[in-house]
Amino acid sequence: MEAERRSSPHDVFAWIDDSARRRDRAGLTRRVQVRGTRASVIDFGGNDYLGLTRHPDVVRAVADAALTWGAGSTGSRLATGTTEVHAELERELAEFCGAEAALVFSSGYLANLGAVTALARPGTLIASDVFNHASLIDGYRLSGADVVNTEHADSQALAHVLAEREQQRAVAVTESVFSVDGDLVDLSAILAVCRDHAAGLLVDDAHGFGVIGERGEGAVAAAGLDGSPDVVTTITLSKSLGAQGGAVIGPRRVIEHVMNMARSFLFDTGLAPASAAGALAALRVLRAEPDRPARARAVAVAIAERLAAAGLAVTEAQAAVVSVRGPSAAQTAEWAESCLADGVKVACFRPPSVPDRFSRIRLTARAELTGAEIDRAVEVVVKNSP
Repeated sequence: MEAERRSSPHDVFAWIDDSARRRDRAGLTRRVQVRGTRASVIDFGGNDYLGLTRHPDVVRAVADAALTWGAGSTGSRLATGTTEVHAELERELAEFCGAEAALVFSSGYLANLGAVTALARPGTLIASDVFNHASLIDGYRLSGADVVNTEHADSQALAHVLAEREQQRAVAVTESVFSVDGDLVDLSAILAVCRDHAAGLLVDDAHGFGVIGERGEGAVAAAGLDGSPDVVTTITLSKSLGAQGGAVIGPRRVIEHVMNMARSFLFDTGLAPASAAGALAALRVLRAEPDRPARARAVAVAIAERLAAAGLAVTEAQAAVVSVRGPSAAQTAEWAESCLADGVKVACFRPPSVPDRFSRIRLTARAELTGAEIDRAVEVVVKNSP
């Protein structure tokens, strides 16, 4: 009997094949797309909003840091993983955003996990915008806090949830610019509600930092909330700064608390010094060339207006994201593939990545895109639309 069991084992993962077949039928199967160096493909799918990932100052800083510090950080941030580059990046990020302190993580995803789990625990209420990013939602699950989803970008719905709560402590969580449709939230109205009901505010500014504000200082600072004692911000270093990593920014006592309590900081190998140096160099380019954010926003507006004029269901361009509604998951995926075949890379958002279940293609603006590249993108997207 034992020999038979070894020769004919039960297929414990057979359910995976069934799951794969269901995904295929629904048009929800995802595959890794290997990006080459094809100059013929115009990238409207990445998040390099300011065009800094290949900036010579940024690339040089990355190379120099790798030669100085090596390939990795060698350990967690509280062991051997903090270099002079990390400390300098944190100082300059905090200064640029008008905050007391910043803490760098190895990704924006981990920064969100760390911020949520450090600020909320069992017995805390999290009032979450229903469209919030998966990294925030995963943070809620790990925190053990009580979670109530609020209507998207609705400060009155938030007020109702906070007023009806039984928990002593509460944190409202929202993105500043939502990644799917690119809409900008009224952070001032949300903070006013939080203050009326003694709640803290956590803002994921991943798609606002570097794009919103006269200097690209982000949506929190642009709304006049920088330096607030009850506001904590998370950002990613992989979008506007063209590098890798993330950060939590805010009051010093909050940042020190996150440093001591966030497991995604305590037990994670620190961001590679080369990536930290790249982000620092990009931040300095942004400070020296403050027109880049406005250029990125102008590109987004031009794309949105022209696609709308062609009759497509396009969102308003409030930052660097332009979202175009598709008819179904399968057709939207085919739309994106057809655009790529014509030399224009766009992103495809399908369930479960979209909370409202509507599939979309998404175009992201970059500050250095030319008029000819915008023309080509609009032509290709319209031509291939379902």
